[in-house]
Amino acid sequence: MPDRDPDLAPATSSVEASASSHATAEPLPMTRAPGCPFDPPPELARLRAERPVSRMLYPDGHVGWLVASRVLVREVLADPRFSARAELMHNPLPGAAQSNGQPAPPGIFTRTDPPAHTRYRHLLTGQFTVRRMRQLTARVQEITAEHLDAMERHGPPVDLVEAFAQPIPALMICELLGVPYDDRAHFQRQAGTLMRLDVPLEERAAAYTAMQDYLRELVLAKRAKPTDDLLSGLVSSDLDDVELTNIAFTLLGAGLDTTTNMLALGVFALLCNPDQLALLRAEPELTNPAVEELLRYLSIIPGTVRVALEDVELGGQQIRAGEAVTVSIPAANRDPERFSDADTLDLHRSATGHVAFGHGIHQCLGQQLARIEMQVGYPALFTRFPTLRLAVPAGDVPMRTNMLIYGVHRLPVTWDGA
Repeated sequence: MPDRDPDLAPATSSVEASASSHATAEPLPMTRAPGCPFDPPPELARLRAERPVSRMLYPDGHVGWLVASRVLVREVLADPRFSARAELMHNPLPGAAQSNGQPAPPGIFTRTDPPAHTRYRHLLTGQFTVRRMRQLTARVQEITAEHLDAMERHGPPVDLVEAFAQPIPALMICELLGVPYDDRAHFQRQAGTLMRLDVPLEERAAAYTAMQDYLRELVLAKRAKPTDDLLSGLVSSDLDDVELTNIAFTLLGAGLDTTTNMLALGVFALLCNPDQLALLRAEPELTNPAVEELLRYLSIIPGTVRVALEDVELGGQQIRAGEAVTVSIPAANRDPERFSDADTLDLHRSATGHVAFGHGIHQCLGQQLARIEMQVGYPALFTRFPTLRLAVPAGDVPMRTNMLIYGVHRLPVTWDGA
């Protein structure tokens, strides 16, 4: 609803209105309640109920908007009047890189609008075929079993992030892109550094350069000798080497850190909700609904940004052309208007309609692979280790509260030995 009735408000100058906007705008809520590692910041629930479209202050000083209701989040993400173009962006997260006002490099399709986005998306969709997904399912099962074998040989306790949640998505990205087996350890090491914000900027920059160099050489190798992988499937298109390198880089970023954190945080949530874990063990048919519910309940992406290309009325507020709009994924996925008892993890719930993978034309391209990794990973882990439990108090698990993607830094677990 509007902050006040415009018919009753006194006339103000544009300068006064701008000052008022700055005075009432607040940064994106990021602070979670103590002892509630799975719940979004409580301020989001208040805003969703009272002011689902509210003024927001961005770290670079821009005053834009925060959208907190599911209906309006989906509306923004589906509306072509809101742009994803890189040169228009304002990042809502403190410490994150801000736009330099330049368009996205060729191939970074997530930061483009149609028609450029349509071209890239069409070419990539053709590579995510049912046949390829079936092939990848078999490999996810094999890789998962290999890492569970290694955990069993190691014995308890282990860090589940290092032993399980991190290597499986990394190796699957290798499968998808066609990284030669002998190169995978180097590839994983550079990718792991690149995804972390708690290492020095110089180290991350060096990893970025190394990854770009590696992917560029990989593209050239696929052109010379194609194999049965995504990059090889694209080399016969009209994409040039720069575009192919950046597409590979984008897929790496989209499919690695996100799935790692969903696997680890999902296990943490289930261990902290033993009644729901018992349901998953007792009813294997709940696996797929459980994955959707965990995606909804945990919502590891804090938000997505769009910028208005023209004046747009949204939820009773006037969004001006050029203003950034952050849509809160966690607030939308906990919206009681769509999900009853939304703050409860309920594996029997139908969580369809969640926006964990976004909505509209930019909806996550690799979501089916992410689902497969979770649908295989969760039941395999809990079947192999029926007594799996935390090795430290839940409050001692280190959370990723200052990073682009929420999750756990480490998840110490143990189990009863043979």
